[in-house]
Amino acid sequence: MSRPEACALTVAPLFAALGDPTRAKILDRLSREGQLTLSDLARSAPISRQAVSRHVSVLTDVGLVTARRNGREVHLSVRPEALAPAAEWLEQIGAAWDDALERLAQQIEERPD
Repeated sequence: MSRPEACALTVAPLFAALGDPTRAKILDRLSREGQLTLSDLARSAPISRQAVSRHVSVLTDVGLVTARRNGREVHLSVRPEALAPAAEWLEQIGAAWDDALERLAQQIEERPD
């Protein structure tokens, strides 16, 4: 397992991409509905097709979404494995907090009244 600080540098772009509500909604929709086209996403979005395309491009750049062109259509799919580094980093942070809280509890128990 790598150090949390080093891993944080790796996952920062993932969290930056997911920090935008529109991109998070796009990723959520793709994960729920499966493969969709850019046109499918744009049809129900409150933003232009070009704006949807730019958001999808950010998600593709960080590896969360794959885009496959088939003629004029762009087919999009989620890459759930791309979230593995973020899950690992969050697990490391959680373990570090658990350790710190355990040490604090031990110190409190060891204190004389």
